[in-house]
Amino acid sequence: MANFGFRKNNYVLSFKDFLPVVHESSFVHPQAAVTGNVIIGKNCYIGPGAALRGDWGGIIIEDGCNVQENCIIHMFPGVTVLLKQYSHIGHGAVVHGATIGTNCLVGMNSVIMDNVELGDECIVGALSFLKEAEKIPARSLVVGNPAKIIKKVSEEMIAWKTRGTKLYQQLPNEMFESFKPCKPLHEIPADRPRQESLYDTWNKIKNRDSKL
Repeated sequence: MANFGFRKNNYVLSFKDFLPVVHESSFVHPQAAVTGNVIIGKNCYIGPGAALRGDWGGIIIEDGCNVQENCIIHMFPGVTVLLKQYSHIGHGAVVHGATIGTNCLVGMNSVIMDNVELGDECIVGALSFLKEAEKIPARSLVVGNPAKIIKKVSEEMIAWKTRGTKLYQQLPNEMFESFKPCKPLHEIPADRPRQESLYDTWNKIKNRDSKL
């Protein structure tokens, strides 16, 4: 399998003899920047505009994680950022010097500060701010600025999150198979394919179930 997303990436850079390590099954978008002491496991997706700076410390991204568009992962000197397996980091989020537990969701444009420990299967709402050294128990739903735990994550909610993450775990292989530069069309062709409906929002699922 041609690892286009990694081999063609001009922004995968060494730093002080540290070369990033990217498993061949993972996709790093050509417009992502991955620098230095970064280790990316299997079946991970790193989106365009993401910046993973392993210059002052390390970044470990375990199997099945996704780091979406315009996310930033960095740290103070000597610190290692850890994203445990199946972590799901939403568009524009910042993770700085933190540990993200297994199968967590960090919502869009959230900020996770230094020495935060996010327990397994937590969900952080969009635009939340977790201040330095917060210790969040497993299965917590966390929202706000400053962030507060508002309730436990239900079985139904974590199942919904897991389904969404599985889509991102399938995405690397789909990108390898069909991702390529192209020229835009000037008109919509008559045979343009229909977009698949693969996933519903949590509120849509919740409202639908309440009517059953």
